[in-house]
Amino acid sequence: MNTASAPTTDETHEASLSARETVKALYAYVRPHRWAVVLGLLCALVGAAGGLLQPLATKALVDRLASHETIAGVLIALTVLVVLGTAVEAFGAYVLERTAESVVLAARRTLVGRLLRLRLAEWERTPPGDLMSRVTSDTTLLRAVSTHAVVSAATGAVAFVAALVMMAFLDAVLLAVTLGVVVLIGGAVALVMPRIARATERSQEAVGEISVALERVFGAFRTVKASGAEERETARVEAAAQRAWRHGVKSAKWEAVAGSADELAVQLAFLAVLGAGGARVASGEIPVSTLIAFLLYLFYLIEPVSRLIDAVTSYQEGAAAISRIARVERLATEPPARQEGARPRRETAVPGPASVRFEDVSFRYLAGPPYTHQRVSFEVPGTGMTAFVGPSGAGKSTVFALIERFYDATGGRVLVDGKDVRDWPLSELRSVVGYVEQDAPVLAGTLRENLVFAAAGATDDDIRDVLARTKLDTLVERLPHGLDTPVGHRGSKLSGGERQRVAIARALLRKPRLLLLDEATSQLDAVNELALRDVITEVARETTVLVVAHRLSTVTGADRIVVMESGRVRSVGTHGELVAQDRLYAQLAATQLLAPAR
Repeated sequence: MNTASAPTTDETHEASLSARETVKALYAYVRPHRWAVVLGLLCALVGAAGGLLQPLATKALVDRLASHETIAGVLIALTVLVVLGTAVEAFGAYVLERTAESVVLAARRTLVGRLLRLRLAEWERTPPGDLMSRVTSDTTLLRAVSTHAVVSAATGAVAFVAALVMMAFLDAVLLAVTLGVVVLIGGAVALVMPRIARATERSQEAVGEISVALERVFGAFRTVKASGAEERETARVEAAAQRAWRHGVKSAKWEAVAGSADELAVQLAFLAVLGAGGARVASGEIPVSTLIAFLLYLFYLIEPVSRLIDAVTSYQEGAAAISRIARVERLATEPPARQEGARPRRETAVPGPASVRFEDVSFRYLAGPPYTHQRVSFEVPGTGMTAFVGPSGAGKSTVFALIERFYDATGGRVLVDGKDVRDWPLSELRSVVGYVEQDAPVLAGTLRENLVFAAAGATDDDIRDVLARTKLDTLVERLPHGLDTPVGHRGSKLSGGERQRVAIARALLRKPRLLLLDEATSQLDAVNELALRDVITEVARETTVLVVAHRLSTVTGADRIVVMESGRVRSVGTHGELVAQDRLYAQLAATQLLAPAR
């Protein structure tokens, strides 16, 4: 199949979300857990209230000491405030952390469900490693912004305002001095926050590049080793890791600046208040207890200001993650499969083999390149084997992709059982089709899991039957744990021919009405190819079999052969007819010693 190469991460980069869009997307994640967030917020406010009362209690204690009154009651009250505030805050922190984990879980569920329903064209445009990083590292950043940032911002704002009210109650002049310093430092911090957002997003993109590079290497691990390319590929991954480190350090630098701003503001304000307050105490305008209480409130401000800065920092980091996640949510997907779509065909399926017809079908993968199919027309009645042959790039595999609706035709119609495939429910269409891909993929897991992958309800008798038909029974006998033996990553513990037979067995176990075989015997030896050819011939008596083949020995006995060239149907006929009538087919047959040269 001709497909465009996947673009790099840079090519898929889009503009970040606006602040309004980010908040809206964030609320969508938090909304199902809003009452838990409210509970955590209330607990945080109770803890903040306990802290707010402590300076006033301290003022009362100093006043009592000055008048030689007992201070036992005040000390008990302070102790109760500290213990109660700490306990409530600890409970609230647990609620928020649990809620944050729930938000991350929900985001990952949504993303995974969406990624597995991506249209094939979308999947081919985006590197899989980058998509995986959205599910892993990007969703992790939601943990902080979804609950911690929201609650920190709310409690920080409430505690900050409440502290200012208390400070105004104590002395308005000292409050004005404090606000002057805080506003000055706050303005400087506001300039830093956008830098944190940009650095974080670039860091996350670089993390995605690491995943892309690793996925590229692990997808061709033997080729990398055989080519002696370990050092070059290591350098490629390290370059991505270096970019992630550079942007991460830049983000950390600005976060450190923002994080130290609260302490700097309070320390400067403390010096200013100490000078101004000392003068006011000396002049008799305020008592020393008021200055002490005011200074305690000033130090109390460290926490709410710190919370506000942390909230904004977390928001900037989370906004970068939300922006990357939102891009995935904008990718086109197929409709959700119905539960029964994954089950093998049974009594609910329409009986009998399926017919296929292409009516003037045109198709191209992208808007720019030439058409892969140009007014392709042919008809396949039920039962029998139909083969598609022709040079590489003729559009043979695309026939299967259009039948499965991995892509939709640009023009014309593809019909199965006389019904346009676009009018079929997608899960129903695919439930009647067995499909063996060109590279016969085998998934990590046991042999049994691979066999029943498309037919979860298959019985042991069904499995034994299909193992015998595909000559896999001898393989099962020599495996240490039989069907429950792990086959390794991408079936690495199986030979190429064994992987092809597993893929064929998996498709047959589905008991399809339409069987699509794309170069399904290309890696088999002559003995096993002949055996499977007999199996396919047998299956073709009860279902419709479509075969793409470069090895013509596989299809010489086909009921009909469709010869394709440059995206067009060149001719249709049997092997004998085409050898006599079609020059291209005769050349292909002569090359493979299946016919005399013409």
